[in-house]
Amino acid sequence: MYALKNKVQLIGNLGNAPEVRNTESGKKLVRFSVATNETYRNGKGEKITETQWHNIIAWGKLADIAEKYLVKGTEVAIDGKLMSRSYTDKEGNKKFVTEIQVNEILMLSKASA
Repeated sequence: MYALKNKVQLIGNLGNAPEVRNTESGKKLVRFSVATNETYRNGKGEKITETQWHNIIAWGKLADIAEKYLVKGTEVAIDGKLMSRSYTDKEGNKKFVTEIQVNEILMLSKASA
């Protein structure tokens, strides 16, 4: 059960092409967003779909795979963990970010054209 303390699994579609960066130490980092949809019926019986956007980061070999194969619209299954960080923007405001650091990517479809 120890491995289940910080685990996230998502199935969704890429909202943008992966953004590739190389750190000063030479590590590759890829960022992209994934949209997940939840559909339900409200009290009036109307079908409602809510979309949640998730910020995803991948390092190393997973970053290489994401860069090579993932494009906007691709359906993926993501297995990872939640990571939180903060930074100070150009105006001096402290910002907080929650991202999912990928442990595994499974491509479920090619992007729709």
